[in-house]
Amino acid sequence: MPNTVTETPPDGETPPPDREISLPCGDTSPRAAVDRRRRWWSGWPVRSGYLAIVWSALYGAAALYWALGGDGYPFERVHEDRSSGSILEPSRAELVAPVLALFCALGVVAGVLMLKNLGTGRVRKALLVHGWAAGITLTLLINDYSLLGLLAFSPALLVFVFTGVPGPQDMGDILYWHRGNLMILFVGGLLWAAATLAYQRRTNGQCVYCGRSPHGPGRWTDAVRLRTWGRRAVWLAVLSTLPYDITRIAWYFGWPLGITDAFLKEMRDTPGMLEMGLALGVVSTLGSLLMHGLIARWGEVWPRWVWWKKGRTIHPATAVVPAGIVAVALVPGGLMAVRGFEAASWGITGPAILWAVWGVALGAATYLYHLRRRGVCRSCGQG
Repeated sequence: MPNTVTETPPDGETPPPDREISLPCGDTSPRAAVDRRRRWWSGWPVRSGYLAIVWSALYGAAALYWALGGDGYPFERVHEDRSSGSILEPSRAELVAPVLALFCALGVVAGVLMLKNLGTGRVRKALLVHGWAAGITLTLLINDYSLLGLLAFSPALLVFVFTGVPGPQDMGDILYWHRGNLMILFVGGLLWAAATLAYQRRTNGQCVYCGRSPHGPGRWTDAVRLRTWGRRAVWLAVLSTLPYDITRIAWYFGWPLGITDAFLKEMRDTPGMLEMGLALGVVSTLGSLLMHGLIARWGEVWPRWVWWKKGRTIHPATAVVPAGIVAVALVPGGLMAVRGFEAASWGITGPAILWAVWGVALGAATYLYHLRRRGVCRSCGQG
């Protein structure tokens, strides 16, 4: 019996959905293997809704437990070495936990309605408001710089898993509960954003995979326009990184730019502190260089210096996924810096405020790159 596939996710130029693609059972050809591999992510419009409901139910149960006096409330006042920079910390469980429990309960109800494609008029608007508010709040507003730090130090953390953390610290001093809770909230925010996007597209008559409308191409389909706005977004992102890079490099060479002489001396007396700041500045500079791939030829075709792949077409996800993750991680770090800003030592947190600008600009450039590189949708056949 043939395995008939009538709807598949968007990926490259393929026939429209009204043409059936028959794959014999047990087919082990490369194309069949690719189609099978795609299945795990092709159901994201529905799976994200189910996962958002499950996440809301579990976190809501935990919030109710904290509201009733249970241990482990992740926003309570703790020692500075075990705290986070979340906007909710420090706070009292009896005040915040019930609000979190109610928020999650509403999320379960909203998620069920979204999965059933229910809601028109004001009800639909209310569901969209709740869904996007949940995604933005959990991902960007409650979080701090923890995810950004984990991304920046991920190579070192992988080494520390096997070698241990140098000095008197251990992994528990880096990955502790208050930070782990923020990672859980971040994942929940991504699930709600995906679920809400799918619901919005389904109830608006758009293709749930690519977002294209059956009424015809929109204004953001012209490659020249997309590249022009993408170039502007990239340059805005690059400019927003410069203050951070300049201050950290200046400190390393003994210039107390934006800090006091006493703080510079303290960094000199702390082994590895200036070197760590220099490394972060260099990583930021390298990141700004990589962003040019979103508008340059070498962001579409592997360049010569990647000799094992040179000349091959770069899959859009190779750039979109990492750039999108970094963009989302930058914004809460910048918002946290706003809360900790001190004019007397503006060099410490002032340049980091621009991480929010960097994140928004990088996100815009990544989205424009995605629009420019996407091919014919495998679901709706448009492209």
